[in-house]
Amino acid sequence: MKRIAVIPGDGIGIEVTREATRVLECVGRLSGVELRLDPFDYGAERYLRTGETLPPGALERLRDYDAILLGALGDPRVPDMKHAADILLGLRFGLDLYVNYRPVRLLDERLCPLKHRKASEVDFVVFRENTEGLYVGMGGNFKRGTPDEVAIQEDINTRKGVERILRHAFEFARARGKTRLVMSDKSNVLTYGHDLWLRVFRQISGEYPGIEARHIYVDALAMQMIKDPSQFQVIVTCNMFGDILTDLGAQLQGGMGLAASANLHPEGSALFEPVHGSAPKYAGRNVANPFGAILTAALLLEHVGLLEQSVLVENAVTACIRSDKTTRDLGGRLGTREVGDAVCAEIESPAGMRG
Repeated sequence: MKRIAVIPGDGIGIEVTREATRVLECVGRLSGVELRLDPFDYGAERYLRTGETLPPGALERLRDYDAILLGALGDPRVPDMKHAADILLGLRFGLDLYVNYRPVRLLDERLCPLKHRKASEVDFVVFRENTEGLYVGMGGNFKRGTPDEVAIQEDINTRKGVERILRHAFEFARARGKTRLVMSDKSNVLTYGHDLWLRVFRQISGEYPGIEARHIYVDALAMQMIKDPSQFQVIVTCNMFGDILTDLGAQLQGGMGLAASANLHPEGSALFEPVHGSAPKYAGRNVANPFGAILTAALLLEHVGLLEQSVLVENAVTACIRSDKTTRDLGGRLGTREVGDAVCAEIESPAGMRG
């Protein structure tokens, strides 16, 4: 039995997570794998009702699960989004999920904004350091609200943090037979923290002679991702640059509605989330694209050792996209629930079961 904690989130997060869990239930039923999906009500409704974001003992409870499926967080009734930050960053930092894993795969060439790109030419992964950098929240304001205000935001990079994400990327490349890896920073300007990245990268790359390891400044990398994405297989970078580059990658594969992600500690917990927002204005209208959440569920299945089932889900999503069984943002006419129905139907079909 695989135990999965489900946090639906807010807004459209609730709707697309519902379709992802339906797909998981469908896969489990057909493959004979017991998937226990336990819901947790962490989100805006609970916060507004109780004042709690993550209740006492939440991290300990969630550590007992094989994986966590998280929906998008954010609600206009919480203007400062305290609950969203406390839950998402609380889970990332509290569970030490230092690997942010973002696959960028073009499932249908019609979805790519670049001209004449084949699906095989947009197929790479980005590893983003997930627990350090500018997102740790260190800094402050002096003379706030005055003409003399000073704002300081600290960029924290540790040898341990840099080395472990770089090693994870190299180990992934070696295990998957990837021969090209790029590390991206801005060490020509950020001369302390990013010099650390460059020095550790050069040291570690020598331990992997079968992998062509390149260093590219982040601005040049962004240009190259548009000019020729086919040159990339594995990219690894810091927290902020990873945040930006992965959204660029999402557009290459067809938009944020298709982007899946994982937050991992290789020897610990794993949190899976689609990376789009909660889009409150679309909530409850049955229009949100659930493919990102469903593809995130496919990543979850792979992580818990159910590779065949993961491939089955991704193939079903691909078949739906190519037959225009999509929401309107991808050119189709289906609603959120109907797309979930279509994916489950593909999984249950003889062709789907054959893979």
